[in-house]
Amino acid sequence: MGATDEFDDVRIFDTTLRDGEQSPRTSFSYEEKREIAATLSEMGVAVIEAGFPVNSDAEFEAVSDIAAATDVTTCGLARVVDGDVDAALDAGVDMVHTFASTSDVQLEDSMHATREEVVERSVAAVERAKDAGVDVMFSPMDATRTDGAFLIEVIEAVSDAGVDWINIPDTCGVATPRRFGDLIETVTAHTDARIDVHTHDDFGLAAGNALTGVEAGASQMQVSVNGIGERAGNAALEEVVMAAESLYDADTGVDTTRITELSRLVEQASDMPVPANKPVVGDNAFSHESGIHAAGVIENSDTFEPGVMTPEMVGAERQLVLGKHTGTHSVRQRLTEDGYAPTDDEVRAVTRRVKDHGADSRVTMEDVRRFAEEVGVDTEDEHEPEATL
Repeated sequence: MGATDEFDDVRIFDTTLRDGEQSPRTSFSYEEKREIAATLSEMGVAVIEAGFPVNSDAEFEAVSDIAAATDVTTCGLARVVDGDVDAALDAGVDMVHTFASTSDVQLEDSMHATREEVVERSVAAVERAKDAGVDVMFSPMDATRTDGAFLIEVIEAVSDAGVDWINIPDTCGVATPRRFGDLIETVTAHTDARIDVHTHDDFGLAAGNALTGVEAGASQMQVSVNGIGERAGNAALEEVVMAAESLYDADTGVDTTRITELSRLVEQASDMPVPANKPVVGDNAFSHESGIHAAGVIENSDTFEPGVMTPEMVGAERQLVLGKHTGTHSVRQRLTEDGYAPTDDEVRAVTRRVKDHGADSRVTMEDVRRFAEEVGVDTEDEHEPEATL
């Protein structure tokens, strides 16, 4: 794929089970991992990064079982260490994702290695995995804080070693879309490998950076469900998939109608609540309370929703929420749906009660029924003419 302002398709690499599980205070059980992986596989993601096999016996078993049970490409993470690569291979993955720090700060204070050592170890790890006959991805970790000339040196070295994929990680979330796009274009010019992007959300730019990376020539985006992951998390699967599908009219291969279901599954397993205002999957994503907005949406949902993304597309439902901002259109619709036949004056009277109640607390349908009784609203049955003989 060459650099372009638009793109026709993009592959989705899901790292919920690896980077997502690295969220502080998050740990998936064996069964939860299996269920999440099965759902991702059924939905059609291109790659599932199942975990870090060398990390523990339990992790190895989970990765091995997911690799055996799923139909999509399964990936295992490995440092540029023989034992890590061998563990991933022994787990039966289709792809080995090996990585090494390349920024000076991480080389000196995390990896404790010289630039020369990193190049040597990276090439050796790529060759070891390639010799085993699997796809190989290499990540220059902290690429966005790496010296430009050295980054190209590493990329060219692993490319010569036969790497299939080069992932460019914005490990600490410091990229901006324009700079990240320029970086991907530069990397693309120095390798024949396919490009993948891994963006973090420290400044809320992960989704934008990932999409810009694809515009600039990347073929694949690494994501996690609900955006979970280290610190502020990763580019969120639901956000980049729906942006690609709806805004770019691009094919991701993902069954979007199960996105809400998947989000709820990961929310429960990760014990990380999804904020109400979370794009695509939050409780408020397709909810309306404001009288003007609700009235417009009742007439035509495109008035105050994106239009190119509907709740049905992601397996969700539109909600008209009752509260202090509610207008008569929402109240009339709720009353009618509940079997009432209100007059205009009765709708206004119930609406006043809804607004007053909503100023202090949540308004439920039980409250609306109580207000309807107080106002004396008839039901549809009471309006039906009596049968005559």
